[in-house]
Amino acid sequence: MSTTIKPSSRDERFAEVFGAPLDQLLAAPEHTRHLREALELRAFLAVAEQHVARVRDRVHDRSAPDRPMDELSEDDLRMDAQWMQAALCARRGYLTVLDKLLRSEPPPEHQRAVTFNQPAITARAVPAGTTTAAQAKGR
Repeated sequence: MSTTIKPSSRDERFAEVFGAPLDQLLAAPEHTRHLREALELRAFLAVAEQHVARVRDRVHDRSAPDRPMDELSEDDLRMDAQWMQAALCARRGYLTVLDKLLRSEPPPEHQRAVTFNQPAITARAVPAGTTTAAQAKGR
């Protein structure tokens, strides 16, 4: 499964900010710079949240009431606590940056396509060794 389609805690916010559901945003042929950055951060967030859930489930499994007490390992639980701390720290970091980026995005009704009117080049290069009319008059 690709990280771009794993759920994250900010998927509804994406639809609000960009005016379309996440699957439509991902399927769009072109993305603005802000959308591209937001989708990338969202993918990182989805992975971090998946890690948090995985460690949480592992701790619950290891400490389930029906498990034998002899299977409890202080070292394993300590390592899980360190993994959880790292995963939560990563999640908080991605949330902070992603929320900041989503707040800076204008509402969908205020977004507009940007077009650049670039003048066409009308001058032509003259091959070397030929004279132009201006050069002929100046002789």
